[in-house]
Amino acid sequence: MQRWTPDLKTRDWQDAREADAVCAALVNGELVAVPTETVYGLAADATSGTACARIFAAKGRPQFNPLISHVASLEAALEHGIFDARALALAEAFWPGPLTLVVPKSKTCRISDLATAGLETVALRLPAGPVMRFLSQKTGRPLAAPSANRSGRISPTIADDVIADLGPSLSWVIDAGPCAVGIESTIVGLADDTPRLLRPGGISRQDIETVLGHRLQGASADMRADAPAAPGMLSSHYAPDAAMILNALEAGPEDGLLSFGPDALPRASEALAEVNLSPSGDLTEAAANLFQAMRTLDASGARTIRVQFIPNFGLGEAINDRLRRAAAPRG
Repeated sequence: MQRWTPDLKTRDWQDAREADAVCAALVNGELVAVPTETVYGLAADATSGTACARIFAAKGRPQFNPLISHVASLEAALEHGIFDARALALAEAFWPGPLTLVVPKSKTCRISDLATAGLETVALRLPAGPVMRFLSQKTGRPLAAPSANRSGRISPTIADDVIADLGPSLSWVIDAGPCAVGIESTIVGLADDTPRLLRPGGISRQDIETVLGHRLQGASADMRADAPAAPGMLSSHYAPDAAMILNALEAGPEDGLLSFGPDALPRASEALAEVNLSPSGDLTEAAANLFQAMRTLDASGARTIRVQFIPNFGLGEAINDRLRRAAAPRG
């Protein structure tokens, strides 16, 4: 495994020899950890079934769980998916950015059936993070890139956490520092007449509904856990080793405490360790800090992580979605 730390404040990084080496590795079907604005992704050529199989093997991810393919432009997305007026409106409003659109496959779609889990739909995103977009453009390939961690575990927002989870499976790790958004993309399903919020994420439900002009529905009853329509729909996900208790009212000496806002819980000072997602109560800051805070508390030796109440509006919906899945019973 090789590590590259590009200086993204200049354009020189795009001409670096490391950029050529990383692109060659992707074209050859190897795995590369790539920073995005959301979390670090485990990237591979989405048109190659062999490369996608390496993603599933490295993560220990069930192959019925589809992958998001990242593209360099809207024009590239249109090669692989059928975009109706709703999809185009959302793409124009939020791309590049943390929004994934699940749309019907086009006849020209080259994305592997393994990446789409054999579905007639494809999950596409144009990321704001410049590295993934550049690599897709330079290789001429859509890049499948789930979060760069073992399946079901806490998503990584710094390169060192990627290396700790997946180092031996990687050809390259590209280290661009902490991810700005800190939680995965919002996923909207547009495969039929009913737009659906399949996963809350870095763009709020309210902002998407403003563009669409009506409310998003949830996932339909036939989108079973053993055949999800999009990533991030499994009931247990993002899980630390420690047990998790949500909406805690106090903390004890064997607990890790995940706080939010200026008001401390009773006995908070007795906790084994505490991390406040946002002392000011800012949900954007809390989302950016969520996964790293969970990793810090998990490493503290706490047997249980107790989580203070977090409002369920705006990005709070995505934060609470991740916390509920992290606290869910594990198979």
